[in-house]
Parts: sequence; C-alpha cells; structure tokens
Amino acid sequence: MVLLRELLGETLRRRRRAQKRTLRDVSKQANVSLGYLSEIERGHKEPSSELLASVCGALQVRLSEVLAEVSREVAIHERGEEKQQPGRQVAVLPLPRTENPPAGDVQEEVLRRRRALSAAPASIAQVRSRHRRGEVTDSVVRAAA
Repeated sequence: MVLLRELLGETLRRRRRAQKRTLRDVSKQANVSLGYLSEIERGHKEPSSELLASVCGALQVRLSEVLAEVSREVAIHERGEEKQQPGRQVAVLPLPRTENPPAGDVQEEVLRRRRALSAAPASIAQVRSRHRRGEVTDSVVRAAA
C-alpha cells in the first residue's frame, strides 16, 4: 500500500536536492522547523495545505506541479497493484508504460529510475549508498532492510 504522505515527502526531497539546497535553508525560508520538514520529507508527517504551500514557495515550485507529480506516482502504483502479492508492501513504484515519452525533467526522472531498477544491489549497504545519492526512494530502503 502506498501512502500519500510518503510520496509527497519523496517528491519534496527530490525537488530540494535537485536545487542543491539544504533542509535548513528551505525550512528557514518556509518558516517551518527543520525537524518538522525532515519528518515531512521522510513521510512520517502529513503537512497541512498551508504548510505545503509555504514549502513549495520556498522551493520556488508551484503547488500544482508537486501535486501533479505525486498524482502520477499514485496512478503508477494503482496500475501495478494487481501484480503485487497480497499483504506485501510495494518496494518500488513501477515505471509508466506510455507510447509518448515524457518531456523534460520527468523524462530524466524516468531514466534515472530505470537505471536504478536495472542495477539491483546485493546488500543493504549498497541500497543505503544509492539512497544517499538519490537514486532510490525511502520505500526501497525499507524493503531491503
């Protein structure tokens, strides 16, 4: 089962890291405590719409873009859900299978995920290392542990 707060947190973290910004910088600009923003990014807390708008403002990204990205990931999960075994959590979101390739940043993200999926690590240490580099999501680390 995929949780919206986890996907939202992963999306915000990806956006922040793409800008090469620290949690401290974004939390200060969004007027949110560093610890709370960290909890949001890890998917442990679900932000209010006002707080989410503030974080998006600090990241200089439209709230609608973030929500659309999360929505796409939820749709991907829903399409692949019938293939999952009952009672087992999804470790990696399946990639979309579309005839038209995605444009711009989305296409780069799809290619990055495909590379991450094709090179399956052998140990939890390798998974954590790839997580630090931003190649895999938090859910992959939890599944490997």
